[in-house]
Amino acid sequence: MYREVSKLIMYGSMDKDSILMKMSDIFRKFDSNEESQERLIQDIYTEVKRLLVVATDYGFDKNLWHNYLTFILITNENPFSITCEKIGANDGSVNEFAKNDFKVFMNLFNFDFSKIEKALGINCFSLISNYKAIVKKELMYNKNVSEKVQALSEKLENAKDEEEFFAGVTGFYKDYGVGMFGLNKAFRIIGNENGEVRFNPINNMDKVMLDDLVGYEIQKQKLIENTEAFVQGRKANNTLLYGDSGTGKSTSIKAIVNQYYDQGLRMIEIYKHQFKDLSTVIARIKNRNYKFIIYMDDLSFEEFEIEYKFLKAVIEGGVETKPENILIYATSNRRHLIKETWNDRNDMESTNGIHKSDTVEEKLSLVNRFGCQICYSKPSHKEFYDIVINLARRNNINMSDEELCAEANKWEISHGGISGRTAQQFINHCLGLQEDK
Repeated sequence: MYREVSKLIMYGSMDKDSILMKMSDIFRKFDSNEESQERLIQDIYTEVKRLLVVATDYGFDKNLWHNYLTFILITNENPFSITCEKIGANDGSVNEFAKNDFKVFMNLFNFDFSKIEKALGINCFSLISNYKAIVKKELMYNKNVSEKVQALSEKLENAKDEEEFFAGVTGFYKDYGVGMFGLNKAFRIIGNENGEVRFNPINNMDKVMLDDLVGYEIQKQKLIENTEAFVQGRKANNTLLYGDSGTGKSTSIKAIVNQYYDQGLRMIEIYKHQFKDLSTVIARIKNRNYKFIIYMDDLSFEEFEIEYKFLKAVIEGGVETKPENILIYATSNRRHLIKETWNDRNDMESTNGIHKSDTVEEKLSLVNRFGCQICYSKPSHKEFYDIVINLARRNNINMSDEELCAEANKWEISHGGISGRTAQQFINHCLGLQEDK
């Protein structure tokens, strides 16, 4: 195995602590008799356990070794894979280097583990090559990643030669991309003390679609028009969804990502305290073949908070132009985002100033950077009842419209007032009672 791994060129710069590199070193020690059998068995079991953890996290099944090798191929960001992500496989000398690596991976796919199993009296490699996973709830793993990895794994294990292997891998890069961006819809960022930023996939994002959000047709249409322009490479605006709580602002953005994921739309959720990392985040994603929404939920600032200045500079006003593959979508209960006071209306601490306050201008300059502003207002009683009835029918709740409205009215009085969120909570309550019965 180590002889094969040493031949890798484009895919050779793997983490030395990766399962493949560790396993390769174990086989080197086995061939050279550097370690005792007991120690070799211990090291093998350690790596097999790590492989089982990966398989559990991503819902792998059948041939876990093949699944793992496929996972390496589709997550390894190198000049070849990133180029294929953008333009597909084109003629060039780099293809020969890639085909060399794919021949190596084919040999790893077909690696004969029987020699070491017989010598050490173990059968773990046979077990992971024909593995039957315990059925898990979808919330326990990323089903989207699991399906893509296993589909490509089966395709590659049936490849006749490196040319067919090459076509399978590069086709995947072109269709889905490479790395975590290619496999996942949404991410959070994790920073460290050194200013480095890591993207952490959100494995189980809500699968809500725009049709699931009852009402707000005008708002949804504005959001669709802006997002479609963005994913199609036309001009689009940063978007602020503002209005009453519980009206579906955050749900709309999750739904828009689900709707346009297959067209290359991705979402990065960022919190207020992370605005200092915005420039680093943008630098990491600006040259990728995806459209990114940087999502800021419940965006608002108190008087003493100055993080909004980082945001202003990033959106418009900085020296560097914001890349065309990035937009900012934010939700807020405040239209103007930053808390205003009556003192803001006074200039030079004069209660009789005649000029509009510079402070007001400073605060309004942030919201003015959102070219698309969509208001989500609290529904009327009629709209609230329509939402309740619609949700009840979708969930097969066996109550008359009159009874639903009467019970919903009682519910909203004691549970936060009229909103889409209150309507959904009432429906959840009804479903819980049905299950109890």
